[in-house]
Amino acid sequence: MNNINVLIIEDTPTESDALIKVLKANDYNVVGLATNHKDALHLFYNNKIDIAIIDIFLNGSPDGIAFAETINVVPNASKPFVFLTSSTDRQIFERAKLTKPFSYLMKPFNELELLYALELAVEKFYAQNDVFLSDEEDTVISEEYLFIKKGKSLKKVLITEIVYIEVEEKYCNIVTEKEKFVILISLTKILELLDQTIFSRTHRNYIVNTQKITEIIPSDNLILLNGGHKVTLSEKYKDIIKKVRTLK
Repeated sequence: MNNINVLIIEDTPTESDALIKVLKANDYNVVGLATNHKDALHLFYNNKIDIAIIDIFLNGSPDGIAFAETINVVPNASKPFVFLTSSTDRQIFERAKLTKPFSYLMKPFNELELLYALELAVEKFYAQNDVFLSDEEDTVISEEYLFIKKGKSLKKVLITEIVYIEVEEKYCNIVTEKEKFVILISLTKILELLDQTIFSRTHRNYIVNTQKITEIIPSDNLILLNGGHKVTLSEKYKDIIKKVRTLK
């Protein structure tokens, strides 16, 4: 499980220090701090970034906008970002608006406004056609990971790290080797969104990641998984054995 990766582009040490303190206190992972356009691009292209916080003016020039313009036009490089600035210039705002930021925040930033802006940006950006947003809007599911609201922040869970999923009435327990998350979504809906060459149903209440299976015991209707986890294998779903490579 990984926290959301944030890139900070800010050339004022007191501002960047304050941002880092707030982000770390709310379980975000700061992957880099850039103070100029060149370093910002280098960090962006060489790290896994989920979202960026961009100061519009870097060393007196609106290079933050230039950075946003650059990542917007590069195929498959676009990521959500929010602007943070002390500028009240209308022309600067109009130019920044063209880059389609998810928020435009004024300095000095308000902690709660910043956290809300990041959360909304992540939810809106990753809530595309291949994403399911739960009824309580506390989970975003994409092809590679889930963003699950936990406390004040969104936790990023790689789908490949999921060991199994268990349903309890209207809720699903998402279980990794280290943590468990509870989300409001039906087992049927979540199965539709997962790669069914990897995830399989073993029981009306369980879905397993077949790559995490360590042992199948058909006679006991039992599947053993990484991390010492166990799930039930019902007769209806014993075809899962065909998905697991075996030697006879």
